[in-house]
Amino acid sequence: MDATGTIPVERLHRWWTLVSAGYLHGGILHLFFNMTALSQVGPLVLQEFGFYRTVIIYTLGGVSGFLVSYFAGISFTIGASASLCAVIGALLYYGKSRGGIFGQSLFKQLSGWVIGIGLFGLLVPGINNWGHGGGLAGGVVLGFLLGYSERNRETYFHKLLATICIVTTGAILLWAMLSTFYYLFFTAQ
Repeated sequence: MDATGTIPVERLHRWWTLVSAGYLHGGILHLFFNMTALSQVGPLVLQEFGFYRTVIIYTLGGVSGFLVSYFAGISFTIGASASLCAVIGALLYYGKSRGGIFGQSLFKQLSGWVIGIGLFGLLVPGINNWGHGGGLAGGVVLGFLLGYSERNRETYFHKLLATICIVTTGAILLWAMLSTFYYLFFTAQ
């Protein structure tokens, strides 16, 4: 179990679930919606922020979403939605900051996405609106802090931080998998 929330983090002391939960989904439909959204916004964030900054925004934005939902008292949560909302938040920042016809159009289009995600979360039970909001806010902040390609190129710092995100995520997912197998096969009676 590598869902995150108050129970895994507080009671089970599984802090790494703030990262691992973003790679779990509640079924094929959940996975389909998230991957469809990523296929639509992912290429644009890669183009405007670059690979390294995209990795940072996706990873740390997801953690920020799960932290907000943790502090809001959500017991269990999973999914890539917090990370996807972070990507959308970074693109919102980019559109507003860039301005012009393209920036305004992008900001307006993504604002529609945010409204749609919010309405979906209000109408469908079990949606983690705190995670969505926290990811969105984290993405805006990260977009501002990291900058985008038109303003500055990716730096060694971006590459280093992205590498840390990738290695840490890989290690956490490996740890989660191995600890689950250990629990299932060696401690279950």
